[in-house]
Amino acid sequence: MNWFKAFTRYFLIAISAILVLAGCSSKESSTSSNDGTDSKGQPYQINMAYITFTKIDDLPLVQDEINKIVKKKINATVKLVPINAANYQQQTNLMLTGNEKIDLVVSSSFFGYSTQAAKGQLLALDDLVKSNGKDILNVVPKRLLEGNKVNGKMYGIPSIRDWGSYYGFIMRKDIVDKYKIDLSQVKTFADLESVFKIVKEKEPTLTPIVNTGGTTVASVLAGGKYDILGDSLGVVSFKDKKVVNMFEEPEYVDAVKLARKWFKAGYIMKDAATSQDAAANIVKANKGFGYFSHMKPGFDVQEKGITGYDMVSVKLSDVYSYTDAATGFNLSIARNSQNPEKAMELINLLYTDKDIMNLLDNGIEGKHYQVKSDGTIKLPDNVKESKYVFGQWQIGNNFLTLPWEGNPANYWEVMKKHNDSAIFSPAFGFTFNPDPVKTEMAAATNVINQYKLGLESGTLDPGKSLPEFNKKLKAAGLDKIIAEKEKQFEAWKEKQ
Repeated sequence: MNWFKAFTRYFLIAISAILVLAGCSSKESSTSSNDGTDSKGQPYQINMAYITFTKIDDLPLVQDEINKIVKKKINATVKLVPINAANYQQQTNLMLTGNEKIDLVVSSSFFGYSTQAAKGQLLALDDLVKSNGKDILNVVPKRLLEGNKVNGKMYGIPSIRDWGSYYGFIMRKDIVDKYKIDLSQVKTFADLESVFKIVKEKEPTLTPIVNTGGTTVASVLAGGKYDILGDSLGVVSFKDKKVVNMFEEPEYVDAVKLARKWFKAGYIMKDAATSQDAAANIVKANKGFGYFSHMKPGFDVQEKGITGYDMVSVKLSDVYSYTDAATGFNLSIARNSQNPEKAMELINLLYTDKDIMNLLDNGIEGKHYQVKSDGTIKLPDNVKESKYVFGQWQIGNNFLTLPWEGNPANYWEVMKKHNDSAIFSPAFGFTFNPDPVKTEMAAATNVINQYKLGLESGTLDPGKSLPEFNKKLKAAGLDKIIAEKEKQFEAWKEKQ
């Protein structure tokens, strides 16, 4: 799930793209009848917006196959609306606040889930789940459903995926093998420096570390010790179980110093703080060696599907589960859905129907994958690169899908054990209401945008910029934000 904490925040928007992607304008709105048909007697079309990273050539073919099942089961059709991760927050906000025909949207704490819920842009789902999505209650762990509530109400259904993650570095296996790099000697993040040195010297056309966007080098180096609560403005320390300023914590200071050292050595991309290219795509373009990330079982196989290279990773932390395990990726019903009941019926199918989930996640059997004798799947013979790639972690019940080759046939059993091993955040299930400090939040976010990516990518010198960063954060009201978060966090703990 992972590229994840991050894609997050801040990119330019092209309004025209929304109309193209959504496939219909506000003028096309129509009312729907109780039997699920629209005003013209046709099955209701459910528009579903989700995150993508690349153009998906065969999307219409997969959508048609999904609709054969959806139409038969709930007398509806679905229109898949992919939106590039870089523009996702702004485009979906426009959809939710305007009159765009949109029914389902992948919501996320990375994209303002709790704010969207509090503003009424998403519908409360408690009653709809009981009436039109009863199977969800039997499939999704109660802890996850409780963990993403806002003001006591459910506004999204979490995807069933890895809700524990560890930190590490993933890299091209061919380069590791070529130079006989012994990854068994890499026990800590600092140990990777010798690996980066070899790649820098032997492969001058490859940048050793190609992290971009929110998944910065230092955010991973300092990871596992803090639950950032979606915004980093006051985080919960696993060790102290209280809200602290992460940017003054020793682990964070050490992380940005190490990132700076690696940046000066040429191990990190010069434009890491500003590039909008996904790290995996940079590796795919033969310009990068690897990247830091949150990981899960099968991550190497997942990233091979994106980069086109065999990938190998080193695990450098325990397994942690943060508040975003519940709020990170949900399927929510938009306030402007014309048929919330049908939308919920489709959500219900995404948690119970293995045929729909395999189509959505893996494509069409025989065209996009073939099943091997061991029960795993692979690209069809004579197909080098699939024309259908979907970020399966964001929607539905992933445990219904077939695992890709390279993973064990019992992959989902392995994933369950992985999830069960997670160290849960002291704040798991806590949702912060920013309204009492929204002015300070806005001002502090501007400071975050000015400094955070630069510091965490090694672009800025922490000796000078880190004190400036903290000084400006405090001037913007960070202490007041932390005090309010701590107050709400303590009140929440008393109710548990």
